[in-house]
Amino acid sequence: MVDDTRTVVRNLGVQDYVTVWQQMQQFTAERTESTADEIWITEHPPVYTLGLNGKLEHLLSATNIPVVASDRGGQISYHGPGQLVVYVLIDLRRCHLGPRQIVTILENAVRQTLRQYGISAETKPTAPGVYVAEKKIASLGLRIKRGCCYHGLSLNNNMDLTPFLNINPCGYAGLEVTQLLVCGVDVQTHEVAVPVIHQIIKAIEL
Repeated sequence: MVDDTRTVVRNLGVQDYVTVWQQMQQFTAERTESTADEIWITEHPPVYTLGLNGKLEHLLSATNIPVVASDRGGQISYHGPGQLVVYVLIDLRRCHLGPRQIVTILENAVRQTLRQYGISAETKPTAPGVYVAEKKIASLGLRIKRGCCYHGLSLNNNMDLTPFLNINPCGYAGLEVTQLLVCGVDVQTHEVAVPVIHQIIKAIEL
C-alpha cells in the first residue's frame, strides 16, 4: 500500500511537450526508493508524437505541426489544447504493479470518469485506450525504466479534432476519434482531471 501523502499531484498548465518529456526522464533517472510518486496534469500545444515503434507512414500528410519521436510505447498520436494529459511517474515495484496492471488502472480511471458524466466506454485487449461507440476518446503510452514508469494518458475533452485526420491514430487506419464535447459534456479540462486523478490514486493505493 502506498501512503496517500506519497503521491504528489502537480498541475503544470500548458507546457511544451519536449520540455515536459525531458523533465519526466530526469525525474525518473534521479529518483530513489524513497522518492514520492508524482502525477502531472498538463496540456500541450499542437504536436504529433511517435512511440518507440512508431512509423512515419502513419502520418498521412505533411503539416506545420511538429513531429516528435518519443520514448513511450505505442504508435503515432496527437496532443493539442483542450486535451487532458496525465503523466504518471510511479514506482511500479513499490506498488507491486506490472505493466499490464498500470495500463488497466489508467484505462479504468478514464472509464470511471466517463461513467460519472453518463458516458459508456469500453477498452480493447489488443488496442490500449478507451473507446466510445468504437471511437477513441483516450490514448495511453508508457515507458518503464528500473521498475518505474512515466508518460501516461491523454483524454480528448474540448479540442480541435481536425489534426487527427492527418494520422492513423495509434497506427490504426480509419480509426475515428471523439471527445467529451461531442458526447454532450461541456466541462473545463482542469475539472475533468479531478475524477481521473482520484481514480488513479485510489487504485495505486490498493
